[in-house]
Amino acid sequence: MPLNPETVEVDLITPRHLAGGGDPAWITVPLHRACGWSHGNDPLMPRVLLSSPDQKALLRLEPDPDSQWWTLHHAPEPGRPAWYASFGARTPVELIAAVTDTLTAPASAVSASSDPYEPLRQIGWSPYGDDGLVSPDKAAYVERLGTPGDPGAWFVTVTLGLHQKVWQARFGEHTPARLVTAFTAALADPAPAARTGSVHSLPTHDPDVVARRTADVLAVLVAGALEERVHTLAARRTLPPAKPTAETPAPAKNGRSR
Repeated sequence: MPLNPETVEVDLITPRHLAGGGDPAWITVPLHRACGWSHGNDPLMPRVLLSSPDQKALLRLEPDPDSQWWTLHHAPEPGRPAWYASFGARTPVELIAAVTDTLTAPASAVSASSDPYEPLRQIGWSPYGDDGLVSPDKAAYVERLGTPGDPGAWFVTVTLGLHQKVWQARFGEHTPARLVTAFTAALADPAPAARTGSVHSLPTHDPDVVARRTADVLAVLVAGALEERVHTLAARRTLPPAKPTAETPAPAKNGRSR
């Protein structure tokens, strides 16, 4: 009798804003391999630094229990001052990846303007405060601080109860609106977040707050998800024609899952 294919237990979590951080490689590996971002190598420091090919953007991943773990800085450009975005440790990687994917997208695929609130209004988020929205489960809040004539930074905050903050994302006042909208669109996505490994990393197991469905998935599919993502993003770039003698490298076999 043939052996059953090896499977991996995958937890599918909804809502995704309470799914935990996930695997940082979902962000860092495609930036390096598909988008050409370079990285330093300091094995004695528990951090990752990635810089864009034009040296205008720097992504820092640095575990810090008292601050944001992810920070993206961008240098000033004509018509736009320098800007930043930062994300707490438990910000789902799918949401951060939506920002970096949009930042690295070809110019022809980028929309000029967008409303970060619109994806949330479409799924029933309610008004909150002077200029904000709150999710139907009252766990996630999106607001922009400032005045009508001088809008400020964006804050996305997820909490459990009144006092337990799960994570926060911050976008400086000059952050392109399309990047904030990419984040809120990913936040509004009803698809569950897939997580492997210990479920203890979830901020809560309360079945009244999160839904967790476990599925056995072929290990080859789990391992290949990151590799597929890298190839998809790499395909966006305009590459020079391959030399007649060049061979297409075989896909790596050790891709990591989220």
